[in-house]
Amino acid sequence: MTSTSAKNASLLTEWINHRSSSIGPNRHRRGTRECAGGLRFAFYARISTKEFQDQSSSLSWQREAASELIAGQGEIVAEFFDVGCSRRQPWHNRPQAAALLAMLAHADRTFDAIVVGEYERAFSGDQLLNLIPLLDTNGVQLWLPETNGRIDLRSPTHQAIVMLLGAQSQREVLRSRFRTTAAMQAQVRDQGRYMGGRPPYGYRLVDAGPHPNAAHARWGRRLQRLEPDPATAPHVRWMFAQRLAGHSVAGIARALNDSGITCPSGVDPGRNRHRKADGWTLRTVAAILANPRYTGRQVWNRQRTDRDHLDGATGGHGHREVMRWNQAEDWVISTRMAHPGLVSEADFVAAQAIRAARPTGDGTTRRYLLAGLVICRACGRRMDAHWVNDRPGYRCRHGRTSAKPPANSHPKTLYRREDQLLTELAAHVEPHIARRGPNELVRHLQTNQTTIICDEVGCTLRRSAASETRPTQGQQTLW
Repeated sequence: MTSTSAKNASLLTEWINHRSSSIGPNRHRRGTRECAGGLRFAFYARISTKEFQDQSSSLSWQREAASELIAGQGEIVAEFFDVGCSRRQPWHNRPQAAALLAMLAHADRTFDAIVVGEYERAFSGDQLLNLIPLLDTNGVQLWLPETNGRIDLRSPTHQAIVMLLGAQSQREVLRSRFRTTAAMQAQVRDQGRYMGGRPPYGYRLVDAGPHPNAAHARWGRRLQRLEPDPATAPHVRWMFAQRLAGHSVAGIARALNDSGITCPSGVDPGRNRHRKADGWTLRTVAAILANPRYTGRQVWNRQRTDRDHLDGATGGHGHREVMRWNQAEDWVISTRMAHPGLVSEADFVAAQAIRAARPTGDGTTRRYLLAGLVICRACGRRMDAHWVNDRPGYRCRHGRTSAKPPANSHPKTLYRREDQLLTELAAHVEPHIARRGPNELVRHLQTNQTTIICDEVGCTLRRSAASETRPTQGQQTLW
């Protein structure tokens, strides 16, 4: 390097150092304004549950930790406190955190920086890494006790701390979930404890004494258990008796509706605000007949909550919670009777066998070659396989079930015989395929992702968009 170059480099270094010292270590690159006492801070805090945490004390200690961190650097001018929000929820799904984020881009916002009292109260996993670019774009600092001040991701040390904190927070979530799940499994299996939720139709909740945990008992918490409801338990016993006598689920639902028996959502509207309470349906009766808690044993973990990612195509971000059924081997069943049963275990198992296998009158197996391939043009539903006059066919009742009588304005049921469909289909496909018989015809439809669209006039073939090879293909009139 020449002497001139060294001199210029030295001048440049001196200028950079002078500029940095004039800006100060705690001033943000852009968008930051100071009040008389320094920076203006928005304080963020969170607690997970309303029932088991003291909101006042939790908010107090988090704010105290934040105040100690920013002492001498500014003051808290705004407060955002989320109650009953899991740390796994992204910020835009938490009411108060979302309100804070909405103020970032406002020119008249009242704060220059955000401070939290503890990292794990505010963030989990990679949430902070995803949030930093948004804060940086709007010129808002973030202060953490774990970094002893403003976080700066240009610093390798701060980068390492953030990654470590995120992993540690995620690990703590998994550990807490494991401990909680293991404890609940033991409580259900060994004690038959009622774990909460809506009581099944036919039962009501009654007091079961003080909580076994002394601290919880001092707070006034008490256990609950299931007890047969005199008004609805007889209907459950009747349903199992009807099923064991060979009656169909639809027939049981129809009989309940005809008798004017109030459906579960009508009996307990407070816990069923999401349902219409407009009568018994096949699914309601089937769910009752398949619930093993009616045997008197406590059963837990029949359902789980999954967190599905929302993609950009749906306009969403983050996750959404979805309830899904677990396999029977994942259920946790009490080793002893936990409450009075409404059906014996033997009868319950027998009822499930009736539901699983419904033999024909002559003992033969009925086959429907086109099952799932015949679609009703009027309503878009797949037509039901239907055995009539000793031969397979397909029908569409346009959403009506046997649980309720048809309305006068309901469309007429559509019927199509399978043998006629196969005969007409064979006349409109390549001869070498037709000569191989009905099974090859069906295989041809399935391979080419083709369905048969039917109405009262005729039928057409329709191939799915994914199977199209030429724009002109798609729907072909057959007959």
